[in-house]
Amino acid sequence: MGQEEEAQSLALTPTWVVASVCLVIVAISLAAERLLHRLGKVLKFNGQEALFSALQRVKEELMILGFISFLLSVCQNLINRICIPESAAHIMLPCIEESKAREDAATFCKRKGEVPMLSEEALHQLHIFIFVLGVVHVLFCVTTLLLGGAKMRTWNKWEKEIQQGRIKEREKTPGWMKPSAVRWIIAFFKQFYNSVGKPDYQVLRSAFVLRHYPNRPDFDFHKYMVRALEHDFKEVVGISWYLWLFVIVFLLLNINGWHTYFWLSFLPLILLLIVGTKLEHISTRLAQEAAECSDEASGNPWTKPCKEHFWFSHPRAVLHLIHFILFQNSFEMAFFFWVLATYGFDSCIMENRSYAIPRLAIGIIVQVLCSYSTLPLYAIVTHMGGDIKLQAFGEHVHVSVHSWATDVKKKATSLPAHPHPHQHPRLAVDVVVVIRQAPGRSHRRRRHRWRSKQTSYDMFYWTVARSQHFETLTI
Repeated sequence: MGQEEEAQSLALTPTWVVASVCLVIVAISLAAERLLHRLGKVLKFNGQEALFSALQRVKEELMILGFISFLLSVCQNLINRICIPESAAHIMLPCIEESKAREDAATFCKRKGEVPMLSEEALHQLHIFIFVLGVVHVLFCVTTLLLGGAKMRTWNKWEKEIQQGRIKEREKTPGWMKPSAVRWIIAFFKQFYNSVGKPDYQVLRSAFVLRHYPNRPDFDFHKYMVRALEHDFKEVVGISWYLWLFVIVFLLLNINGWHTYFWLSFLPLILLLIVGTKLEHISTRLAQEAAECSDEASGNPWTKPCKEHFWFSHPRAVLHLIHFILFQNSFEMAFFFWVLATYGFDSCIMENRSYAIPRLAIGIIVQVLCSYSTLPLYAIVTHMGGDIKLQAFGEHVHVSVHSWATDVKKKATSLPAHPHPHQHPRLAVDVVVVIRQAPGRSHRRRRHRWRSKQTSYDMFYWTVARSQHFETLTI
């Protein structure tokens, strides 16, 4: 036994074998690093700052996974020397049949009459699982971006048709579709085949343009939505701490007889159907409201902010749910492929063999539906309120406005108090209000204009108003 262990050491391994293995590993690592670096430069060159930020988050997650893998490798001997009572080793087992063969316990633990907490083979399998989770998560993120972009390309065709005036007006909603129960049923089924149709896109686009750019009917709304989707994609790429907590809880509850793996496969599908139905219902409702307002007297066709239609008036809660759905689905698929590669199709962890194919089909359906329908639908719905998101114009615009506001705030300390416009009848002030909220909150831009008949010039005034959660800069 001792000779076999000594023969496996690096000291008795041919140098050409060691050098060849290191050469292949280093070459693959450098090629991957250069590929990511080149991709980042391309995104920066094309002005896709949101996708560049998403790429940076992917790099951070890969670094975390690499650090976890590094700790597992370095601490392998230390973990193997942690001993537990043999009775504790038979509690909460994922497989009873395979767990009976705990024969090769470490000599260190045998002397104490105990068994290792984690064997070398189990540690190696956990190492592989972390690697598979990282690879599958990255592949699913790329799939999400590609499918979302494919959906946006259909909107680009409609955008060109709208600017050329080749789309008919939206028909009025039939009376039988107006009851709330009927609208919810239609919203449930609509998310599967036509989440955003041409008439809805035309009405929502018109409402947005007339609200924010009344003098620019040729505004490229499609390009704006592409930026918005990229910004939302940046939010759903990473693996947050609560997602890692979810992984740990799943590994804890994956006990033989509980069928945790089976029931967990339905969680992303159920959540996705709920979120998709809610977003589809909001989209249809906003389109109907916008169409009704546009039939009235001329003016702003958009009066009701879309936040009121979301749960707790908080649209980002839906984005967090989409983030959880995408990660949980990628985790489900990673666990499936890891079990298939490590234990085989007939292993007890795979549970019933007849459940494997349905779980795989559910994972594919969730990924396609969420990426192609739900996430683009969220992007367009959340921009239908009275606010406009600077992030959707590109990170350079967002940073420029932020820097401009900071510079003006510094200069404001040396200026006198801002007078009320009625106290200066000859003053014509063009007021732009930029609200820079606390981190994590959206940016809002409002515009007002105070005019005076006696003057034809504009004066710019600076004031800075503070509150607990935001700073208001008036110019």
